[in-house]
Amino acid sequence: MREPLIFILEALSRLYLLAFLLRFIMHWVRADFYNPFAQSIVKITNPLIVPVRRFVPSSRTIDVPALVVLLILEAVVTWVLVYIAGGVLGFGGLLPVTLYRLISLTLWFYFWSIIIYVVLSWIGQRGYNPVAAVLSEINEPLLRPFRRIMPSIAGLDLSPLVALLLLQAGMMVTTNLLGGLALF
Repeated sequence: MREPLIFILEALSRLYLLAFLLRFIMHWVRADFYNPFAQSIVKITNPLIVPVRRFVPSSRTIDVPALVVLLILEAVVTWVLVYIAGGVLGFGGLLPVTLYRLISLTLWFYFWSIIIYVVLSWIGQRGYNPVAAVLSEINEPLLRPFRRIMPSIAGLDLSPLVALLLLQAGMMVTTNLLGGLALF
C-alpha cells in the first residue's frame, strides 16, 4: 500500500517543485515574465515566495527566495517520502539527498524541455505559442555553446542532440556518484 502513496506524492510534489525550479531558471535567464505561461508560474509560486522575499533579498541574476523555497520544499518532500517508505533520514543525510534530488530534477527538466522545444520548433511555426517562447528563452543559453562548436549539417541543427546526450550522461553520473541513491 505504500508504493502507490509514494508514487502519488512523488508525482504531485515533482510537479509543484518543477514550478519553483522553472521560476528560478526563468529569472536566471531573464525570461519575459509578461508571457502568459510565465505569469501562471508566478501565480502558482507566489504564495510561498512572496513571504520569503520579505526576509531574503533577490539579486539581479539569482532569485534567492525561489531557491530557498525550492530547497526547503525539496527537503520536506524528501523527508516525508523517506518516512512513508519506512526509513529514517537525519539532517546529515537529508542535505545530500535533497541536493541530489534537485540536481536530478534540473537535469530531467532540461532533458524534456529540449525535446519539447525541438518538437515545437518542427510543428509550431504557425504563430505565437507562450510555452514555446519560454522554452526558447530557457534552452537557448544551454544550446548556444553547442551551436558554436557544431555547425548545422544541411540545415539540421544537431546541438539539441549533443545537449541531450550530455544531460543523459549527467543523470547517470549523479546517480553513480551517490551510489545509486535513487530512493524512489
